[in-house]
Amino acid sequence: MADERRGLAGPVRAESVMALQALLLDSVDLFTQIKQAGWNVKGPSFIVLHGLFGALAERVEAHSDTLAERIAALGVEVHGTARAVARRSRLTDYPAWAAGGRSHVAALVEQMERFTNALRIAIDIAAGRGDVVTADLFTTIARDLDRQLWLLEAQLIPEQ
Repeated sequence: MADERRGLAGPVRAESVMALQALLLDSVDLFTQIKQAGWNVKGPSFIVLHGLFGALAERVEAHSDTLAERIAALGVEVHGTARAVARRSRLTDYPAWAAGGRSHVAALVEQMERFTNALRIAIDIAAGRGDVVTADLFTTIARDLDRQLWLLEAQLIPEQ
């Protein structure tokens, strides 16, 4: 890494890249877990949930690309292979108990909360170090996924 790139001193850039890389690996893992839920959901809410999971997977995949592009823009090689994800994702394994629609939704809510909490920590770190561009990128992703999390959680509220 050059001493300064995109207006960021080496140590600040290195810290941002570490946060970006960790979130990239988590987001790829989250994407595959959402796909797992979509492929296996069953029950009376199949049509709704399959569509919801598909749209959510597309959004998370787009956010993964954005994270990877920021890493590359900061002059660092991006690591996002399945092997790297399996070794370093901070998400838990997708639960084997998830079978019906509600259980898949509950499992995804749990993983989305883990991911968005990690985003909030990364926002504070990047902003505190003066990397406002990366902090803004994290904020944009968190804003979108907070809305998606709300849509998922609404599926867990019983009808009245």
